[in-house]
Amino acid sequence: MSGARESVHGMWSGRFAFILAATGAAVGLGNIWKFPYIMGENGGGAFVLVYLLCIVLIGIPVMMSEVLIGRRGRQSPGLSVKTLAQEASASPRWQVAGWSGLLASYLILSFYAVVAGWALAYVMKTARGDFQGQSADVIGAQFGAHLADPWALMAWSAVILLVTVLVVGKGVHKGLEKAVNFLMPSLFVLLGIMAIYSATNGAFGEALAFMFTPDFSKLTINGVLLALGHAFFTLSLASGAMIIYGAYLPSNVSIAKTSVLIALVDTAVAMLAGLAIYPLVFQYGLTPAEGPGLIFVTLPIAFGSMPFGTFFGTLFFVMLVFAAFTSAIAMIESTVAWLVERKGLNRMVATAATGGSLWLLGLLTVFSFSGASWATFELNIFGKPITSFFEVVDYLTSSVMLPLGGLVVAIFTGWVMTKKVTEEELQTSGLVYGIWRFAIRWFTPIAVSIVFLHLIGVLEPVLRLVGL
Repeated sequence: MSGARESVHGMWSGRFAFILAATGAAVGLGNIWKFPYIMGENGGGAFVLVYLLCIVLIGIPVMMSEVLIGRRGRQSPGLSVKTLAQEASASPRWQVAGWSGLLASYLILSFYAVVAGWALAYVMKTARGDFQGQSADVIGAQFGAHLADPWALMAWSAVILLVTVLVVGKGVHKGLEKAVNFLMPSLFVLLGIMAIYSATNGAFGEALAFMFTPDFSKLTINGVLLALGHAFFTLSLASGAMIIYGAYLPSNVSIAKTSVLIALVDTAVAMLAGLAIYPLVFQYGLTPAEGPGLIFVTLPIAFGSMPFGTFFGTLFFVMLVFAAFTSAIAMIESTVAWLVERKGLNRMVATAATGGSLWLLGLLTVFSFSGASWATFELNIFGKPITSFFEVVDYLTSSVMLPLGGLVVAIFTGWVMTKKVTEEELQTSGLVYGIWRFAIRWFTPIAVSIVFLHLIGVLEPVLRLVGL
């Protein structure tokens, strides 16, 4: 039983604390920044429908697997998988399922902190009224100028990482749990306020039609595969976050019920983010398929034109910062836990060392955005053109490491761990267990393999080869 092992880092105080923490890990910039614009680029309602199906069929089973690994192993991701492989009399090489997630989350956080710094900077810019009455060209130029200033990017990312270090360094109870107990309810309140404001001051009916009326003529095979990939990534799967958070989960808490609830809340946040953004986009005649600039260019145009735009624009970017922090503390935790377990470091020292190294690694992203000659180049990875260090790290983590990590997690829990052990940990009905076991052994590996093959540009040639 999982209760036979104890985490040296402490435990969540209960089910609610774990749900808040795990939801915070899942809810991040991907929900509020990325989901709305990729939905806009891929047909709105049709994309949402496919995305929801992928959450149910892939996201929840993989999340259950990762929490199961964490609770059974009670250690950092790599060491938990190694322990469970030994328990199953399997090769210790299976620990790659944990180490790949730890490395991916470390690399992702190096550029995630920089992007989160944009949001923090935009809290100040919006509060000062920088966007009031400004044209689209001026607001676009402001964003370009911000990206071109490496000193500003370094400073804002340092603030993000400093706060993350101060929180995580205090431990599970006084740091992680206390932070999410404040940040997550605050995030929900802010998001609700923004959605209500958008509904009353924006083109709410047009936004609803766009988001929830499927138009499959606008959904391509690339859009379907993108929905599958985003459903996988938005839940913070294969990044080590759910494994390490599962390591702190009490043994009497249902993994299946909490995983379903976390997925529902994460999806609700993504939907609410769309309802907070699209009414304003349509009201002011802007385009929903604007791409990454939707948040930092398109929305400031709307905030600069609408009643009380300075106040609500500031609230919006505060909400974005809160979402970024809850994900950042989850991504750094696996590395900190490993340093404490294996190197014997004091927790605050381990966290500070990790935060400092992340800031230094993040300089590659900073100078990629600012256009430094040494940080920009031309590469081709699996047929995808790459032009900077940032794009290298982003592509390798999101398109290679996370899909492969999720695939290995699914195979490990479905085929390597014994049925007796997984039944013992999941503690659920025979029907639910049977559905999970089928999904994790068959459906999820096949689906994730398809996503991976598509993202590296191999799927289309294979389909042509077999005549499809």
